[in-house]
Amino acid sequence: MKEAEGNAASMQNPQEQYPQPPTPEPPQSIPGTEAEMQLKPDHGEETYKGSGKLTGRKAIITGGDSGIGRAVAIAFAREGADVLISYLNEDEDAQETAKYVEEVGQKAVLVPGDISNEEHCKNIISQAVSELGGLDILVNNAAFQMERESLQEISTEEWDRTFRVNIHAMFYLCKAAEPHLKPGSTVVNTTSVNAYKAPPKLIPYSATKAAIQNFTASLGQLWADKGIRVNCVAPGPIWTPLIPSTMSEDHVKSFGESVPIKRAGQPAELAPIYVLLASQDSSYMTCSTVQVTGGYPTI
Repeated sequence: MKEAEGNAASMQNPQEQYPQPPTPEPPQSIPGTEAEMQLKPDHGEETYKGSGKLTGRKAIITGGDSGIGRAVAIAFAREGADVLISYLNEDEDAQETAKYVEEVGQKAVLVPGDISNEEHCKNIISQAVSELGGLDILVNNAAFQMERESLQEISTEEWDRTFRVNIHAMFYLCKAAEPHLKPGSTVVNTTSVNAYKAPPKLIPYSATKAAIQNFTASLGQLWADKGIRVNCVAPGPIWTPLIPSTMSEDHVKSFGESVPIKRAGQPAELAPIYVLLASQDSSYMTCSTVQVTGGYPTI
């Protein structure tokens, strides 16, 4: 991946800041890995500069091995947070992310496993509390999707898996985390532009992403008296391993061209929003969704 010209603060044309379609990329098997991608995403490895916004905080990031999760882990660490990285089985990717966390002097804890299992979610929380010394930030970012041409192609097992990974796990993790969260703690959930678009080839995924927004708004109200804020981010088309592992080659090749900025977004372009929502800078925000969609309107 070509890094953005200059640095993150330099003025640039957003349409030209990163590669535009066509972006041919060999297909991968699920869940996909950064290591196998030819066109490497930008996670802010060379550009993100921290300023102490999360000093001393303890964070969990699900799906923290790659994509948006890796960019968030890098940003959180450079802002002063220790990070537990939850991931399925992508060990090489997770170790690469941990390297970026540790090289700035922060602690990285790697916890592989399937978050669709409630006991595993409870274990993630308990490991964060024991190995990081507490929990201040929970980022529910991991997701599963499959592109299907018809309803008949969606198996009952796939439907169930999509809901268990994308929304059930969020419930399991938030419930297990609640006793450990203090006033000022934050939860940041990842929804999607597809909660608004409802694309016909992503029916289960889109349904879960709409559910995440409602879950976020309800929980944010419920926890307001506890001083715990709950918000979510709605990304548009973002270049991650999820794309070549779950979408058709034609869709991958044209990925991002339909939005006004005319390209896929990069994980590095999402990370500052997660930092905002995790930090005290967003102290008057809860139950909110921040859209980062490349210009796709959500009104």
